[in-house]
Amino acid sequence: MKYYIIAGEASGDLHGSNLMKALKTVDSEAEFRFWGGDLMAAVGGTLVKHYKERSFMGFAEVLFNLRKIFGLIKFCKEDIDEYEPDVIIFIDNSGFNLRIAKWAKAKRYRTHYYISPQVWASRASRVEKIKRDIDAMYVILPFEEAFYQKYNYKVHFVGHPLIDAIADRTQVDEHEFRKTHQLNDKPIIALLPGSRKQEITKMLGVMLSLVDNFPDYQFVIAGAPSQEYAFYEAFIKKQNVAFISNKTYDLLSVSTAALVTSGTATLETALFKVPQVVCYKANPISYQIAKRIITLKFISLVNLIMDREVVTELIQGNLNTTRLKAELERILDEDERIKFFIDYYDLEKKLGGKGASLKAAKLIYEHCE
Repeated sequence: MKYYIIAGEASGDLHGSNLMKALKTVDSEAEFRFWGGDLMAAVGGTLVKHYKERSFMGFAEVLFNLRKIFGLIKFCKEDIDEYEPDVIIFIDNSGFNLRIAKWAKAKRYRTHYYISPQVWASRASRVEKIKRDIDAMYVILPFEEAFYQKYNYKVHFVGHPLIDAIADRTQVDEHEFRKTHQLNDKPIIALLPGSRKQEITKMLGVMLSLVDNFPDYQFVIAGAPSQEYAFYEAFIKKQNVAFISNKTYDLLSVSTAALVTSGTATLETALFKVPQVVCYKANPISYQIAKRIITLKFISLVNLIMDREVVTELIQGNLNTTRLKAELERILDEDERIKFFIDYYDLEKKLGGKGASLKAAKLIYEHCE
């Protein structure tokens, strides 16, 4: 079958690539055309647009780039019509994907969604659009199935693909890792400032303001695959700060603690059993808008899945040097760290075990046969 897949950021590229690999195991004639990134391209098929071309963060940034976004939507529709896929698979990225889905459903294309938009966080009215425009939805968070049931929409919980991505990776030799990246023997505090330039700029300054307070540790910035080293150079001026690009999982596997920008990275850090502080600071306009439409008690996936505060969230004004220093000191305490490990194991159980990508691939193929 011919699959047209639309993913919109680094995490979508990761999950999209694993889904494509799984689809190839259940469909020997699978052909792919997709919007994604380097990981999806490595699986095979035709990359139409890289997610770097439409990486806009927050309401304000989207408003400033509306002309470009609408141009991409128009191009995507034309490209789908030319390709004539057997099924379109949307991966997260709701602002773009739900617009395409409405058009695609009217054109009688099969529409499947892997990794639900976060309609449980804000604008639940979008569920009605999903029910109208999406033939099948595959969710990866345990509470999403119950959420959709309230709206009489049956979805398929397949488990979280991060469990597979982490379990299948090659184990890291810590000694070799430190030698290769010229790291010393001090315990590592990983800095995960995000993948978009706007969020990296907002996060890294306050994260690095702690360096002089923790001389017995080394701070290592996890560089995003979507950004060049030159962008980070301005931030790397202090002693005891290193930079490693596109090796986040390897870095987490040898880290003692982490400061993490809210998003998928909070869950990845938890699955590596690394105590963390969650950081979030947005454009002031975007933040004020978000405050008025988001109805959640927490912003991190870890806390949302556990339905209680497992990791501390420092948001907007609370993300400052004083608060961050206090929280980092806390998670370096051995008694606190034991609590993290227990909670993280419980979290992993809730996520449903291995095989998410293959479960989703089998369901998609069976629905479309």
